[in-house]
Amino acid sequence: MADADVPPALRDAVRRLEALTGTTVRDLADGHARWELYRAALASDAARPVLLAAVGAESDAALASGVVGEALERVPRAERESWVRALAPAVRAFSTRRAQELGTLEDLRSGAGVREFGPELVNGWSDWLQLRIATEVSDPSVLRVLAAAGRTKRIRRAASVALG
Repeated sequence: MADADVPPALRDAVRRLEALTGTTVRDLADGHARWELYRAALASDAARPVLLAAVGAESDAALASGVVGEALERVPRAERESWVRALAPAVRAFSTRRAQELGTLEDLRSGAGVREFGPELVNGWSDWLQLRIATEVSDPSVLRVLAAAGRTKRIRRAASVALG
């Protein structure tokens, strides 16, 4: 894609992000250059609303999905759905699941999570979520289940170590 082929909405969002972040994209058609701009924007609360518009206008679905994956960890829970909806429907599944998993992780960290833990529940969690829980949640009942039924040796070991 040449600069001339960049959709006007994406061109506008990139220019606005450049002004907000001080990062310049020399070749608008270069996805790697846009990624660097997007990473700079992720670090700026002021730039995130414009970044969300850029995601919605982004012609590279994989790039947009990567940005949303990074944003989900940084934005408040109430904003995550708008980031997922900014993606093309064909690439939303991963980000939808990650947003749900982050909610589960936050609930468990705060102690507001599920009260009945068992292997059946843990089996529905991704390896990513199981490992994050094993390293970030202090609830012994959760850690015991992961130590016994975590999907991988790494997860089981991390949970066992966290139990002390």
